[in-house]
Amino acid sequence: MIQLTDLDKGIILFFFLLVLAIGFAVSKKSSQSSKEYFLSGRTLPWWLLGLSMVATTFSTDTPNLVTDIVRQNGVSGNWVWWIFLLTGLLTVFVYAKLWRRSDVNTDMEFYELRYSGWAGRFLRGFRSVYLGIIFNVMAMAGVTLAAIKIGAIMLDISALETVLYAGGVTLIFSSVGGFRGVVYTDFILFFTAMIGAVGAAYYLVNLPEVGGMSGILSNELVSSKVSIFPDLSDEYTLWTLLVIPLAVQWWSSWYPGAEPGGGGYIAQRMLAAKSENHALGATLFFNIMHYALRPWPWILVALASLIIFPDLDSIRETFPNVVEDKIGHDLAYPAMLTLLPSGLLGFVLASLVSAYMSTISTHLNWGSSYVVNDFYKQLINKNASEKELVNVGRVSVVILMIISSIFAIALTNSYQLFDIILMFGAGTGSIFILRWFWWRINAWSEIAAMLSSGLISILFSNEKIASAIFNENFIEPYFKFPVIVLITTIVWLVVTFLTKPDDDQKLIEFYKKTRPGGPGWKRIINLPDFKNEKGYNKTWAVPRGILCMLVGCLAIYSALFSTGYFIYGELYLGLILLSSTIIFSILLFNLSKTLFNDK
Repeated sequence: MIQLTDLDKGIILFFFLLVLAIGFAVSKKSSQSSKEYFLSGRTLPWWLLGLSMVATTFSTDTPNLVTDIVRQNGVSGNWVWWIFLLTGLLTVFVYAKLWRRSDVNTDMEFYELRYSGWAGRFLRGFRSVYLGIIFNVMAMAGVTLAAIKIGAIMLDISALETVLYAGGVTLIFSSVGGFRGVVYTDFILFFTAMIGAVGAAYYLVNLPEVGGMSGILSNELVSSKVSIFPDLSDEYTLWTLLVIPLAVQWWSSWYPGAEPGGGGYIAQRMLAAKSENHALGATLFFNIMHYALRPWPWILVALASLIIFPDLDSIRETFPNVVEDKIGHDLAYPAMLTLLPSGLLGFVLASLVSAYMSTISTHLNWGSSYVVNDFYKQLINKNASEKELVNVGRVSVVILMIISSIFAIALTNSYQLFDIILMFGAGTGSIFILRWFWWRINAWSEIAAMLSSGLISILFSNEKIASAIFNENFIEPYFKFPVIVLITTIVWLVVTFLTKPDDDQKLIEFYKKTRPGGPGWKRIINLPDFKNEKGYNKTWAVPRGILCMLVGCLAIYSALFSTGYFIYGELYLGLILLSSTIIFSILLFNLSKTLFNDK
């Protein structure tokens, strides 16, 4: 256990009190209506929403997850999540404006806007529970698990104590301040978390035992882990870290914060933007910060940890009080932080607390918005007053926090949840992308995709079944994810054509409100109701949006890699990639002008 000085304790206490003060300061405004409580009245600017998105994904489990990946698969292992940049920029340049035009209160409300009949209503209610409670609880449990490990390593406190201290303050703040409180504190928490991560990386890499970057790059245990790109000569690495993520994973799988077509708390922030352009700007800003700026401090600490704690036994020996089921490579990140000096230690601990509070408060508010708007108001009490809805929101925040905390105590590492969530969402992403642009997709398409993906994932998780199907003589084990995607896609396509399409009037209303455009709506545009309408046959913006997505990916990946090569001391490659960043950024700026001007 490390000894916190009065300075460290003072810094942590200051941030706790600051967050609570902001929550109570905005509580009166947030309590005015459910729209204020969950969307801040749709008045927020792009930069504040963008920072809020980054702060939300800057959670306590993310550095632990990155550390786990780097220690086991090297820096190139991060391609498993770097590939989601394609999903993020597709949301930026294609879907952000569509979401803002929809003017819904939650992305679950989309279902009744897009689909007709009781199937659309059922899907809205079911998905609100499925995502707002089940998947949301899993995501929060992963974040809380990381906090538990940090508490065990750095403060020698039990899982229950961590949940009561950090979770208790977050719960009070979230239930009182609503979405406005979450976004305002995210602004402060982002800078705290970023400065803490950079400061920790700089100090730990330069420890005498590590020897700076030269020590990392020359160490036999680490030198094989520093490559940014996967070893393409290794078949397993080629398929798992590059081909499958690039060809299948990024568009086919639902994952919180990287939903194909937008969704979840990213959609919540787009819906809270003051205009379509602010929604687009917020998501673009988020993706730049999320991928180009943040990963390297965590990666550097992970590489340094291989020198200080080369294996799990070294972690066990150093921290004998940590229970065995919580021992894992992800524990190396908080283990490294115990080496920080007083002052910096307090600030980094405060930054981790900030990251935890930011992420959990967002998930609580987002999940509660589903419970209130899409479950309680639709299925329990359609005539509920605004005061009642806010109160239900606050009660649901408490319940979500309790359930996720219990689940977190039962988990062992954050990589478990990453794989589970990816598998359960496999194959559903294509629907989230296409439902905006193909009139034929209906509620039954989504229901079929959701059920088949979940059932097939459960089936393949059975060791006997999985070993019989996925083996070297039949299908390689790493093809499990693509097989789930393929089967799920076939199922939802068959169900789509076997079921009745949505009512023409519902499709007409949806098109007029969101104006998605494209050949997939040709039949609807040619209906009599559209003959005298103007402004619905403009040039389709999606091809330019996809071009912007590709150019944006090249710009952001170039920035990410140039930073890495500069850190490694490879100045020539760093300068080439920095030049590429500048060139692609200028090209993106010129290409995206049309999208920002399109109304």
